[in-house]
Amino acid sequence: MSSDELITSDDPYHPANVICELCRNFYSNGWVTGTGGGLSIKDGDKVYLAPSGVHKERMVPNNIFVMDFKSREYIRKPEIYKPSACTPLFLATYSIRGAGACIHTHSQHAVMVSLLYDDVFRIANIEQIKALPKITEPGYMGFFDTLVIPIIENTAHEEDLEDTLAETIRKYPQATAVLVRRHGIYVWGENVWKAKVYNEAIDYLLELAVKMRLAGIDPAGQIGSERNSRRC
Repeated sequence: MSSDELITSDDPYHPANVICELCRNFYSNGWVTGTGGGLSIKDGDKVYLAPSGVHKERMVPNNIFVMDFKSREYIRKPEIYKPSACTPLFLATYSIRGAGACIHTHSQHAVMVSLLYDDVFRIANIEQIKALPKITEPGYMGFFDTLVIPIIENTAHEEDLEDTLAETIRKYPQATAVLVRRHGIYVWGENVWKAKVYNEAIDYLLELAVKMRLAGIDPAGQIGSERNSRRC
């Protein structure tokens, strides 16, 4: 198989096509502007990666890198682009969690939450939490559960986040995302469609949490605690 055959397919569900589709989607949501952010899909022993420096809304399959997961060697490289600096972080989610896809966005909601909380973000008693998996046991979270997302400090170079991200993933086995302060968020899932759902649900919850804080409501507060803010 030639290297171009790795990314050429009429199948809309081929990883190279899905990465381009979702990058356009995420750009429309304002999550990956200015060539920022990234997306990777693991398909068997192959890892498909969006490149660095490409406008996400204009990405095409020919821009995609393909890596052999076992050897960590690229088996397909586009001619004019560099590998994403997110690559070692994507690989960490595959190695530690057995994820099938990882999404990195620069969502403003993620950045705002990282500024409002210290080491951990928590939100509870919100319906959208039910879209997220329990991870450490079968099934999905319930309405009364508390979603916990750890927050790590940013570094000058993205690849330098690898050790801290890996340590945090191990420290919080129930988490399916990690916030990076003043930067964005990494979200992973069993496959790319699960990762997409988790990313969308989490971004909704992050946006809601910021609005709740502005209204004086604790996002992790007990049901009914919002009445206290109404009296102010």
